[in-house]
Amino acid sequence: MSVVSQVILKADDELRYPSTGELKSIKEFFQTGVQRTRIVATLAENEKKIVQEASKLLWQKRPDFIAPGGNAYGQRQRALCLRDYGWYLRLVTYGILCGDKEPIEKIGLIGAREMYNSLGVPVPGMAEAIRCLKKASLALLSEEDAAEAAPYFDYIIQGMS
Repeated sequence: MSVVSQVILKADDELRYPSTGELKSIKEFFQTGVQRTRIVATLAENEKKIVQEASKLLWQKRPDFIAPGGNAYGQRQRALCLRDYGWYLRLVTYGILCGDKEPIEKIGLIGAREMYNSLGVPVPGMAEAIRCLKKASLALLSEEDAAEAAPYFDYIIQGMS
């Protein structure tokens, strides 16, 4: 949920106008809008490149994942991993766009650990995969934009750890 939505809902729940501090947070949200949309556009436009680079990094770090018996062994399993990479990257962009980690929590982390555990996918391996996704993504951004985007990846990594 965006900062604007949060402020409005909180003020409405308490039957009051938004406070000066809340209005300031909305102003700051709008001031960073150009940066947030620039970051999201860069990540979205480069999804294929990011996913390819992140998977390359992961397979180099963890060749056991793509070896016989590994969770990403075979074309089908590897394709599912790459699909998940794209999904997590999209999830990060949702958080960046609204300036809040709530979409990541609601859409992505609730139940993700349980799902991976039930499928026999090692959750620490997913955290490593997101680290690789983060590295590949941030390499395409300016230092300032990378600093803005990094906490959204870190939130997923923490949720998977």
